[in-house]
Amino acid sequence: MLNGFTKLSDDQRNQFRDEGYLIIRNALDEDTISRLIETGDRVIATDERFNRYQTSAFYDGFRNCITMDDAFIPLLTNEVTLPLVIQLLGSNLQLSTSHLIYRHPDPPGTPDSVRRPGWHRDGGGISRDLGAANFPRLGLKCAFYLTDLSEPRSGVTMLAAGSNRLKERIEIPEGETDPATAIEPLLSPGDCVIFEYRTWHAGAPNFSPFTRKCVMIGYCYRWLKPMDFIKQELSLLEKLTEIEKYLVGEEVDETPEFQPGGGYNPLNEWCEKHGIEPDRLGN
Repeated sequence: MLNGFTKLSDDQRNQFRDEGYLIIRNALDEDTISRLIETGDRVIATDERFNRYQTSAFYDGFRNCITMDDAFIPLLTNEVTLPLVIQLLGSNLQLSTSHLIYRHPDPPGTPDSVRRPGWHRDGGGISRDLGAANFPRLGLKCAFYLTDLSEPRSGVTMLAAGSNRLKERIEIPEGETDPATAIEPLLSPGDCVIFEYRTWHAGAPNFSPFTRKCVMIGYCYRWLKPMDFIKQELSLLEKLTEIEKYLVGEEVDETPEFQPGGGYNPLNEWCEKHGIEPDRLGN
């Protein structure tokens, strides 16, 4: 159940519009962080291959991770971040991805130019199908960081500020590794970075002695296809609240008639309670 309310400030709305990201401090408490680390360590240590996304010995993880352990489920309705997401995108939402990511330390001698992964936008084939100039704001990710990233080159996700507004591919100056607007956020355990699909981002090198641990929860509009799943299994749905079911794409209204507005949306009740216009996008 979504009971909390975090007001999106005008400064935050403007920053997200202009720069494509927000840094939210202390989105997770210590108990939640500990529980997620214990769960993530256990999952990563398995030999499971289903939904595993492992691109190298240094980048490992699982997509649709909310199905792997109940500890991940509350991130769907985190009471610090989900209210901000609704105020940025509106209430016609669903989960697009839940991604557990472990970025292990790079070995000695790794060049500072390494990026795992390289600079990219999210959103699958949107740029390919619509063209970069026609890529609208369709979704975002909430990246919950579980480990200390207060020092540079600790494996954090780098962002190119303002790249969400680009109408073409991002430019990287000749002889450089990163675009001119690249930033490397310095974060504490429990901090969250919210960034648009359109915001170009890349993985910084990890020259620390520790694995960078993160869970990314993505949201998109309900008329888009999620990245991780088509339909969630009944074994997961049986554990979820009404709002959680709605966010994983389930219809929670049994009305048989056609409903032009898409049917019952429990997020609209939350919006009404807190005086939020559910269709205000703030672009």
